[in-house]
Amino acid sequence: MLTIIQNDPGVPLGTYADYLLEEKVVYRTFHPYAGEALPPMAEVGAAIVLGGEMGVHDTDKHPFLSGVEGFIRGVVDREVPFLGICLGGQLLADVLGARVTSDSPYGEKGTLPVILTGAGEADPLFAGLDRQFVSFQWHNDSFEVPSGAVHLATSPACPNQAFRVGARAYGIQFHPEVNRQLVADWSSSPPPAALTNAFLAGFDGLASDYFSASRRLLVNFLRIARLV
Repeated sequence: MLTIIQNDPGVPLGTYADYLLEEKVVYRTFHPYAGEALPPMAEVGAAIVLGGEMGVHDTDKHPFLSGVEGFIRGVVDREVPFLGICLGGQLLADVLGARVTSDSPYGEKGTLPVILTGAGEADPLFAGLDRQFVSFQWHNDSFEVPSGAVHLATSPACPNQAFRVGARAYGIQFHPEVNRQLVADWSSSPPPAALTNAFLAGFDGLASDYFSASRRLLVNFLRIARLV
C-alpha cells in the first residue's frame, strides 16, 4: 500500500488526493503530528512524506519529526520507493547526512521554474517533462545533495531542487501537490491581501502547465513504485 505521511495539518495531500483517486491507487494517510503511530515497515509498499511549516531542526517543538526520520531511514534501507516533498525532501537529506539550512539564502515563494540536470532529464521520475517546467515553491529552508546521491534538478534561485538516492528514493524541494486553495491558504498568513492576490494570479496564469507537470511527476512515481 502507498503510505502518505502528513507532517502539518495545513500541508495536506492537495491535488494529489484527486489524482490518486483517479488512478485507483489505494493509500492511507498517517498524521504523526497528532500522535498517530507510523505503520510497520512491512506494510509500506511505497511512501510519500509531505511538507510542513516546521524545519528539520525543530525537533524540540515537534518531537514527532524524529520518528518520521526513523521511518525514512527504514524506507531507504529497505529500498522502498520514496518521495519526500519540501520538508519531506529535507528530512531525507538530513537522514543521509547532508546539510539542511534554516532560513537559507535560497528560499522561494510562488509558481516558478524548475530546471532538470542532465541526470534529471534521464531519470524516470521526470520522464515526459520538459527540461524546464513550472511548480509551486514555498520554502525558507534548503537542502544540500547528500553524498552519493544524484542531483536531478535546480532553479534560478535555489541550486538543489531534487535528488535521488539509490534507485527509488527521491527528495524534491518544490510542491507539485498544491491546489489553488492551498496557494490561497499559505499566502494569506500573514496578510496583506495584495500579496495573496499576487500569488494566486501567478498560479492561475501557469495553472495548466503546473497541473500537467505535477500529475506527470506523480504518475511517474507510481510507475516506479509499480502501483499503476
